Amino acid sequence: MEVQRLGRVAYADGLDLQKRLESEVIEQRGPDYLLLLEHPHTFTIGRRSKTEGVLATAEMLRKLGVEVFETNRGGKVTYHGLGQIVGYPIISLSPDREDVHKYVRDIEEVLIRTMADFGIEAFRIEGLTGVHTTEGKVAAIGVHIKRWVTTHGFALNVNTDLSYYNWIIACEGEPVTSMSRLLDREIGMAEVEDKIEKNFRDVFGYVAGARRQSVPPAVAGGFFGDDPPATAGGTDSGRHLSSVQQEVVS
Repeated sequence: MEVQRLGRVAYADGLDLQKRLESEVIEQRGPDYLLLLEHPHTFTIGRRSKTEGVLATAEMLRKLGVEVFETNRGGKVTYHGLGQIVGYPIISLSPDREDVHKYVRDIEEVLIRTMADFGIEAFRIEGLTGVHTTEGKVAAIGVHIKRWVTTHGFALNVNTDLSYYNWIIACEGEPVTSMSRLLDREIGMAEVEDKIEKNFRDVFGYVAGARRQSVPPAVAGGFFGDDPPATAGGTDSGRHLSSVQQEVVS
């Protein structure tokens, strides 16, 4: 698996990169990938959501400097922004991991272990997706799977300005928190990325520099956010919304 630490990346550019690498993995032209990056202020709308999940008007979005995108991941509305680590695993789940629920639980395990590395007690909540603490949700997860190759992934609040969540109805409306709020100090992003990479390799069984498994010609599609997976195809990219009133393709 190849880990790419990309720094700050515009959301649209991140979508384009995911699509290109997804094709490489499906066609077995490249290794599996884990992309770790940070997005500018962005609200993303999953397949279970409607634009009503974004509370800010178009004028307020401009003032906040927030772009809005609809995506083909599972889940509802979420926030990406500065001080948040976004992880996009682009990996083959074939042949031994063709289980969407297990994949999402494994991502949760990666993040729970990462929180433990910093002395934060984190856990799952039955019926919900993501990683939670006694003070709120610290990481959101929403994935898309095509031919058992994954895109999208997780968003971990490290030093995130949580005020942006006031402008959306995030997931199931649960409270959110960040590592910096929980620890009452700023945390180095590179240090967190180090722990994420190590825990991801451990949980998914990767050896540094090696690919875990190849992709057979099986066909499958799925989405996962705060809902059970559905088998469906769907578009492979996100559409930039110039106004939150525009229709979201379901």
